[in-house]
Amino acid sequence: MNDFTLWFTTGLEHIADWNGYDHILFLLVLCAGYSPAEWRKILILITAFTVGHSLTLALSALHIFTIRSGITEFLIPVTILFTAVVNLVRLRRPPAKRGRTIYLMALVFGCIHGMGFSYLLLSMLGDASAIAGPLFAFNLGLEAGQLIIVAGVLAVSLFLSALIRIQPADKTFFISSAVFGIAFIMMLERFNALLTSQ
Repeated sequence: MNDFTLWFTTGLEHIADWNGYDHILFLLVLCAGYSPAEWRKILILITAFTVGHSLTLALSALHIFTIRSGITEFLIPVTILFTAVVNLVRLRRPPAKRGRTIYLMALVFGCIHGMGFSYLLLSMLGDASAIAGPLFAFNLGLEAGQLIIVAGVLAVSLFLSALIRIQPADKTFFISSAVFGIAFIMMLERFNALLTSQ
């Protein structure tokens, strides 16, 4: 296995790891407010998220900017919970008045998730001086995993729409409410862990 394949596979497995499902939950709730027909809007959202986490992943790998891992691990479920709340609030507004602030939100929250991605990358890099190749391949692996997750979400959404004729608003409400509950518990657990580690 060459270096590119190793780093690419590591990035792919990291974001698609069911044991670390927080990033999967974020992508799920980020896409929950859109139908498969709105794939262009989803693509813009995912691109904003990508730009955000690519930025902080690079800054962290270059040792320019870092945050204590406990703080980042707490902030990640906060981003999930907040996104779920935004989805629920947006349900009360007509589509034309929902605005585009969600794209900025995806960018900012991507920065937080990028810090979460960076801890694995940094632990594997060690004292290596050549980081451009590993950083690129790792980030590309993250993107591939991200696209697989989003494609899966859209496929399930299409299936549910065809099978049980679920309304888009009902789907958004159900997913966002369920993810809110999971993220809330995760946030409390990580906050407690953060306090006890001080």
